[in-house]
Amino acid sequence: MSEKGFSMTRFIRYPKNSIVTTVTVCFLLLVCVGFVGLMVGAPFLQPVQLWAIFTNSDNTVNHVLVMQSRLPRFILGSLAGAMLSVSGVMLQNVMRNALADPELLGVSSGSAAVMAAIIIFQLPISYAWQPWLALLGGVIGGGFVVLASWRDKSTVRVILIGVAVSSLLNAIITTIVSLGQQDTISLFYDYFVGGLENRTWRQVELILPWVVVLCVSYLFARQLNILQLGDELSAGLGLKVSVLRLIIFLLAIALVAPVVATCGPISYIAMLAPHITRHLLRTQDTLRIIPVSMLVGAVLLTFADFLARTLFSPIEIPVGVWTTLLGGPLLLLFLGRRFGRERA
Repeated sequence: MSEKGFSMTRFIRYPKNSIVTTVTVCFLLLVCVGFVGLMVGAPFLQPVQLWAIFTNSDNTVNHVLVMQSRLPRFILGSLAGAMLSVSGVMLQNVMRNALADPELLGVSSGSAAVMAAIIIFQLPISYAWQPWLALLGGVIGGGFVVLASWRDKSTVRVILIGVAVSSLLNAIITTIVSLGQQDTISLFYDYFVGGLENRTWRQVELILPWVVVLCVSYLFARQLNILQLGDELSAGLGLKVSVLRLIIFLLAIALVAPVVATCGPISYIAMLAPHITRHLLRTQDTLRIIPVSMLVGAVLLTFADFLARTLFSPIEIPVGVWTTLLGGPLLLLFLGRRFGRERA
């Protein structure tokens, strides 16, 4: 999106009661998805059984299933969705481009390439260090796209450069996979399609410390609002634009890297959640968009995972496939409407 599209003149003061309503509805949706997700599956649990599981500490099959599988899966999905959505908000604002997200900027592919090397070559990397290495891969992948499109941030140019960099990184991933053994290839495939299947408290514990980046990101919300005025005016207001852009870019990647390390690449959540939030709040104010988009992203990912787990049960379609099936057509619709307006 052009600088005009993110102009401060488009900031619309939304009534506080409407914001409270939006937050309340999103929170209730998240609770409903979690509650139904804990019950539905094999076996199906009645609400009374679910209550007994949370109030008793026995070791029945149902108790282990809920507490060691379904509950951590829901919590991980909520955290991952929130982190991806805030990453999308920051990237779209700092680049003033409505389609900027980790997938189109090569960030997810860069992180996935690092994880491919770790999994395929069975590198002796501590599990706790894997998000840091994924962060390095994301910086390298996204850095190429950002530097190449720094002067001209038009939507088409960023998409073309992002596709080119992502294709190169995917070729590297394919090369790495071709050098692997059958067991490591199968393990990497389960990771690469993106999903929450077989995720436990171990993955929740790994991603939980990175939630602090969400809090740090919110501290830059006011600066993100000012950046929407344009580089010259932002600099005139005292911002060190280049340094600020670099910091925000690194924070956005720091939100994506642990998600990619624990869940694999999950597409389109980072792009869709900010747009849905802006539509609901009718504002471009990042101070309001960031907290609400966290809830929207959590709802989107947990609901997609619920579909992945239950729709074709007992066969499970990876959640990354569902988010792509949802986000791909919406991306084409967005581009079609945008090009239609430009021609008109």
